[in-house]
Amino acid sequence: MEGLPERIEKRDKRALSRMISLVENEDPMVSAFIKRIYKRTGKSYRIGITGPPGAGKSTLVNALARKIRDRGLSLGIVAVDPTSPFSGGALLGDRIRMSPALTDKDIYMRSMASRGGIGGIARTTSQVADLMDAFGFDVLILETVGVGQLEVEVSRIVDTTLVVLVPEAGGNVQAMKAGLIEVADIFVVNKADRKGAETMQQDLEDALGLMPPLKDSQWKIPVLLTSALENTGITQLTDALFTHKSYLEEKGLFLANRRKQCRNKILEIMKHRLERELWENPRFTPFLDRLSEMVSEGRMDPNEAADTFLKRAKVPEPDRLPYPDNSMQELRSNSRKTA
Repeated sequence: MEGLPERIEKRDKRALSRMISLVENEDPMVSAFIKRIYKRTGKSYRIGITGPPGAGKSTLVNALARKIRDRGLSLGIVAVDPTSPFSGGALLGDRIRMSPALTDKDIYMRSMASRGGIGGIARTTSQVADLMDAFGFDVLILETVGVGQLEVEVSRIVDTTLVVLVPEAGGNVQAMKAGLIEVADIFVVNKADRKGAETMQQDLEDALGLMPPLKDSQWKIPVLLTSALENTGITQLTDALFTHKSYLEEKGLFLANRRKQCRNKILEIMKHRLERELWENPRFTPFLDRLSEMVSEGRMDPNEAADTFLKRAKVPEPDRLPYPDNSMQELRSNSRKTA
């Protein structure tokens, strides 16, 4: 950690890479650094790119990167890859597909191993994005691992969610309604040079027409055709991304969404810490084993076992938690002191 904060503040990419590794490994020293730099976050425009495997997301990101750089904006890319069963790290396939863009000094890419994270992202993806935001990148692209139709977690940590599909996915539009179609701000039918692209586009538009309008949004979700390999439709896609950003800002939704993102971050951190405390604390292990034995023998049902465990762990029930007014007064007092 020695010297890393100062080097990152001077925009040293090697220091950034080192700090991201510490975040991925959940090094206990990282929290102090995050506290130091967090006030510098919140300036980057965050784009999430998700979709099923084989949709051409990485090639599309490479094409998008060039268009974003044409606007004079710096770019950070976080690509979540499957975890290697041998090293535990990312498989780095995205670096091959994005290699043309990585020659630009104002583009920085980091591959992350999913490490068991659900929804297409790793548990620490949000913190890595915060680091890159504080580093000073104008735009961040977060690409999910490509695990299927339920890669919706990324939508909770970005400003705009881009869902990438291919013409062959036309028959799966109905199934998508339970997942991707609700989180998309922009749909892209990539590999549009293939047969069936326009049919897929029409199917998506029809499916979107059946959805009830969002109560807090009048944004009309566009369905765009692109071919990353042939570099067609990329300009229109880039324009749509920044049109959505402007829309969020004009409607006052940009800051509202950022507050939701912060709420999700707090909840995820609390959940992870509680899980680690309950499952890794050795004093709970014998008791949990005993409860498991009783449930397996039919002497206790799982709900009763959970209640018993929580009482033993002294986790208060929701209706017994302290009333939040005092906490809010304390927060306001601390806020005034900080100011």
